[in-house]
Amino acid sequence: MIIYEEVLREFNRRKVKYIIVGGIAMNLLGGYRNTLDMDVLVEMSDANLQKIVTILKELGYSVRQPVDPFLIADKNTRNDWVKNKNMKAFNFYKGKRSYEEVDIIIDSPVSYERASKNMVKVKVGRMTLPVVSVKDFIKMKKHAGREKDLLDIKEVKIARGRK
Repeated sequence: MIIYEEVLREFNRRKVKYIIVGGIAMNLLGGYRNTLDMDVLVEMSDANLQKIVTILKELGYSVRQPVDPFLIADKNTRNDWVKNKNMKAFNFYKGKRSYEEVDIIIDSPVSYERASKNMVKVKVGRMTLPVVSVKDFIKMKKHAGREKDLLDIKEVKIARGRK
């Protein structure tokens, strides 16, 4: 996760409303998943999304989609992407060959508002990071339903001493 320290520091410094989900969250919750991208669930206000895009662009991230990344801050555009393109996340990547990718989740069975009430704070070095709760992590993974997501559920349950 250290590769995303700069992004997370800026998110925290500029008071971005976000929660880490996905494979990195699983690692922070005590499971083990080899993952390179960072998935974040965010508050979907225009101001919050504009901050996120600005930070990622300043840090050298781009989008592969042939669109202005600031369009993610427009609710109607996001809804169109979800409905007509079946988009689940908006991807930012750093460099043409880089494995550094940040996915902004735009379609989730767990809203940011719900997740923020249940999130856990995990201390990593000098940073405190907002991480999705085990319950919400499981709900999101069940919804995705891929084989690797179902394995993630088993792994995090074992790590947390649950059956």
